[in-house]
Amino acid sequence: MTSNFGKPVTTPTPVQDIDLSIIIVNWNTRDLLGGCLESVYGERSSVNGAQIPTTDHRSPFTGYGSPITETIVVDNASTDGSAAMVRERFPWVTLIESSDNLGFAAGNNLALRTAKGGHLLLLNPDTVVTEGAIRRLWQVLAAQPTAGIAGAQLLNADGTLQTSIGIYPSLWSELPLLNRRLGSVRKTIQVNTTAGDLSVQSVDWVSGACLMIKREVVEAIGPLDESFWLYTEETDWCYRARSAGWDVLLVPQAQVYHLARAASRQRFIITMLHFYQSRIRFICKHHGRRQGSIVKRIYWLKARLWQTKPDHSPLAHAYPDLPAREIAAAYRTLQEAMAPSLESLLSANWQ
Repeated sequence: MTSNFGKPVTTPTPVQDIDLSIIIVNWNTRDLLGGCLESVYGERSSVNGAQIPTTDHRSPFTGYGSPITETIVVDNASTDGSAAMVRERFPWVTLIESSDNLGFAAGNNLALRTAKGGHLLLLNPDTVVTEGAIRRLWQVLAAQPTAGIAGAQLLNADGTLQTSIGIYPSLWSELPLLNRRLGSVRKTIQVNTTAGDLSVQSVDWVSGACLMIKREVVEAIGPLDESFWLYTEETDWCYRARSAGWDVLLVPQAQVYHLARAASRQRFIITMLHFYQSRIRFICKHHGRRQGSIVKRIYWLKARLWQTKPDHSPLAHAYPDLPAREIAAAYRTLQEAMAPSLESLLSANWQ
């Protein structure tokens, strides 16, 4: 398969006994990655009482109607010993070591080229999977022919609900007051799975922190768009899937702890710049450059406002421990980034 999004991607023919490929892209989050893999390993169990060897890359999950999986970790040139940790502690993981930091989209696409499962799960390294979460996502997609993507309900470290869905970025989504009228849930659906009925929600997009997609969808719409170096690439994937006729579902019963921004906290200013750049890139791609230019100006104005009210800004909400002066300085940087032309902004590369 040749895709217009990034490099050509050839997805292997699914292997008969691999139902699901779990893909984790890591960059310098060794300890978090270890916790994530431990939670995935917790889903591994025995089949008919026979323990699966820890060196076997195929891992069955507990329970009736459970998938046989493989787990792939792409290490994006980490310098904290992440790759060595995976080799030592998790020999059942397929490790792909990149010589460069490819970003989220390209890192996942690298794994997609070797993944063998009929379903594919993108999982952040700063997540902890609760019992049965992955299985429920797989069961919902298996039971719902019209669904192409399913996402988990993310939880904060204290167990409270974390934002896991959203509306597509557009000029209207960025306008204060008006955006409050835009609902995130399209409808609620009852899905009959092998584990019983589950109530799921049809939404615009689900978070890429834990997103499962059918292989046939990837083959139809292509891999992740690598022009999104960080953020909004999963939103673009969901948009393309829905445009091609597949539904996108949130499965509230599939719960995953997401230690939000644990990885991005390392360089929060660069992370923030990528976030706003990616939203503008999405708007330009799907709604036109005129809307993108207007939204860029809106972000410039918002950055200027948030410098004067740092305690009420999105950064203050995302990183409660950040001093107000650092928040104000970050928004000065954002305002400067939004000042040049649209072309300059979209071609900027902060690494």
